[in-house]
Amino acid sequence: MLTIAIQAGGDSQRMGGDKALLPLAGKPLIEHLLMRVKDLGEDILVTTNRPRDYAFLGVRLVSDPVPGLGVLNGLHVALDAALGKSVLVLACDMPFVSRPLVEHLVSLATRADVVVPYHDSGFEPLHAIYAKPACLPAIGAALAAGEKRLTSFYPMVEVLPVEGSDLSRLDPRGLSFFNVNTLEDLAQAERIWSEGEMGG
Repeated sequence: MLTIAIQAGGDSQRMGGDKALLPLAGKPLIEHLLMRVKDLGEDILVTTNRPRDYAFLGVRLVSDPVPGLGVLNGLHVALDAALGKSVLVLACDMPFVSRPLVEHLVSLATRADVVVPYHDSGFEPLHAIYAKPACLPAIGAALAAGEKRLTSFYPMVEVLPVEGSDLSRLDPRGLSFFNVNTLEDLAQAERIWSEGEMGG
């Protein structure tokens, strides 16, 4: 079984609120993402500390029992709650994920403990597939050691990078990792949407 876990997090100081719920072309950012991937998984969850705000999505909502411990802990919460052994983890603020790229990651899920895009800026750990049996204890060990970086547990597991020609073939416009962190990013996302450049 594949679980799809969308990390909604919490407030963004730069955005003045919960960025997952900011409107893009009349719908919240997170809804655009969900529409692109929801049919790929039998189990879908959103990690959020404001479950009431996300009830309209009609998916399972999971809160962090100890909020404020950072993104690595959020990943641990998502994997711990997942019903599937493979977990597709996506950030809520990536409205233009490439469906072909996501399908490719899913197809490689049994080849490694982590299947993750890699490019000039490094890994994309919030656009990756995680094997729950291997990654959950590794993340727990990293947290116990005081680690906070999302990739800090990668040396403890088998990692399969997806890079180079695979990335350019599956996401030719390079929009999968476009994320909305500022109002300027949101305005750019509106332009991308209006120009029909969203990708697959």
